[in-house]
Amino acid sequence: MLTFIPTPIGNPADITIRAMRAFESAELFLCEDTRNTKHLLQLLSDRYGMTMPNAIFLSFNEHNGDERLSQIENDLKEKNVVYVSDAGMPVISDPGQILVVYCQENKISYDVLPGANAALTAYVASGFMGGEFVFLGFLPHRGKERKAKLEVALNQEFVSILYEAPHRLLKFLEEIAALEPDREIFLAKELTKKYQKYYKNRAGILLKEFRDENIRGEWVVIMEPKAKSDITLSLEEIVNLDLSPKEKAKLLSETTGKSPKECYSEIMNFIKLNS
Repeated sequence: MLTFIPTPIGNPADITIRAMRAFESAELFLCEDTRNTKHLLQLLSDRYGMTMPNAIFLSFNEHNGDERLSQIENDLKEKNVVYVSDAGMPVISDPGQILVVYCQENKISYDVLPGANAALTAYVASGFMGGEFVFLGFLPHRGKERKAKLEVALNQEFVSILYEAPHRLLKFLEEIAALEPDREIFLAKELTKKYQKYYKNRAGILLKEFRDENIRGEWVVIMEPKAKSDITLSLEEIVNLDLSPKEKAKLLSETTGKSPKECYSEIMNFIKLNS
């Protein structure tokens, strides 16, 4: 059986009793980084009395995951195996997803333990209302892919949650401030650690603040949703505008919150019924 075990995102005291018991009984560890996992286990043993497991440790990451699966096929069926990411919930922004799919396709029993997660922790701390959000993971480093994902985040009707590396955080703020300087942003630094800190303000103001900041640590970024349009045109008024059907659909989408595709159908049906 395979068990996915979350690890603390910073403070080791956030480990669960259930997780420690699973560690103690494990025969094989699949780790995003074996060194980090061994360090955590030793710390849990020294501070909280966890019994060190007598187990084999293997790396399992985006570079060797597919090859590793062919090596551990029998172990997954016969041994008590655990998968551990470096911090937080497994599978979230790490290579564990292929393990889930592999177990499903090969009818291998697996379980997922609940635990710490940086995205949810930051969302609760952000104060943004609504209870709905979109998690977008890490932004691409550069180029068209990064620009496209930024546009996705900026155009969400829900709160957007992102991860960003410290050496790219200033670049992120510059990009957002150039496009929408008044967009409200919440930043969470080093969650659960000694230097944890929250920042919340408009993108333009945060950019000025962070230009002189020595940016270190891990960051979670939360963006408020795209502002809803104040336009209150009716469907008939929009249909009568001198615009193409696609442009009319986009405008109706902005005023109603419906998808452009749905709005396009409404417009075409309206025209058909009134022609």
